[in-house]
Amino acid sequence: MDYNPFTLEMHVNPYPVYKYLLENDPCYYNEELGFYCLSRFDDVWNASHDWKTFSSSCGPLLELDMPVPIMLAMDPPEHQQNRGLISKAFTPRAVEKLIPEIHRIITEHLDALIGCESFDVIEDFAAKFPMDVISAMLGIPEADRPQIRQWSNEAVHRIPGKAEMPPEAEAATMKSFEYFVNCIAERRAKPMDDMMSLLIHSTHPDENDNERSLSDEELIGFFMLLSHAGNETVTRMFGLSINLLAQRPDIREALIEDASLIPGAYEEFLRYDHSGQYMQRVVTKDVHYHGKTIPQGSRVLLLFGAGNRDPREFDKPDEINIHRHIHRKLGFGYGPHLCLGAALARIESAIALEEMHKRFPRYVIHEAGIVPANSSNVRGFNRLPIVIERHD
Repeated sequence: MDYNPFTLEMHVNPYPVYKYLLENDPCYYNEELGFYCLSRFDDVWNASHDWKTFSSSCGPLLELDMPVPIMLAMDPPEHQQNRGLISKAFTPRAVEKLIPEIHRIITEHLDALIGCESFDVIEDFAAKFPMDVISAMLGIPEADRPQIRQWSNEAVHRIPGKAEMPPEAEAATMKSFEYFVNCIAERRAKPMDDMMSLLIHSTHPDENDNERSLSDEELIGFFMLLSHAGNETVTRMFGLSINLLAQRPDIREALIEDASLIPGAYEEFLRYDHSGQYMQRVVTKDVHYHGKTIPQGSRVLLLFGAGNRDPREFDKPDEINIHRHIHRKLGFGYGPHLCLGAALARIESAIALEEMHKRFPRYVIHEAGIVPANSSNVRGFNRLPIVIERHD
């Protein structure tokens, strides 16, 4: 059984392929596309931590065969220096301060849907609130947010069966780049009370204890990463969660009855069907896995989606259990690249799940209208229409 992250089959349901790899080919090699895969939990977990062997310098995506100026494509010490500066915007206090605004954004979008007999979970809600939260943090004006959201969605779109970025994705990426170039120039001249200004004017000790600030290239890379990846993964994960809850009304009713179960349930959703399917690495030396040698310089995909279904780590991994105690989590990565925005994503997703079910406690999926997302490493839906069930 072949694994190709660009095929429509993998967008729709990757888990049969993952199950095959886990049991039969845990160090898989795709000769046509020239990459290896590690699928078992322990292998993914350990490789995520071993940045000296599994370098991020090639970038996170298989289709990007060149370095890109984002933290996901950096190794220590450069990665630590950038993370040290950027983490100032993600302190627990900073995230806590955002909760009222997150709640306002989410409830505003949901209230606009009250009275609808049906709506699209993605287009009408989940594609909007994560970008609005990120935009509020960065300081993107409300009038610009729909355009930034559109560029973000276009930038990650891929044509099924094709490994290269389509022209539309390249054009959207360039437009985002130009937008943030202008934002940086404006805030250098006139700082504002937002994350962009904070990071532009922040300093942090480098490896020689000299104070340094982020370059324009590093700033643009982070702003684009946050507006693209931060938006895309939360949007897709919310859609996957709603699709799951539509199939499991017993779980949905339990969360409606007791909202305190939502955080734990969300961790299980992340394990069971996570939007982030893999991260790419390049090995800096020959490594040996399951009787195979991965040569130095080879690209390796760490299959988070497969590792989260590994029976060696999880009892009955193909069953969902919202009371499961998850000892080790791959939901937001592990090691040096543990997601900086994990706390923010968890908070906004929990609020969104609770507030949606306050207004729309019962619904069914309009199966014929589902459109899967076409992205090599992000799983989810472009469209997920639901019909609201009324029980007056």
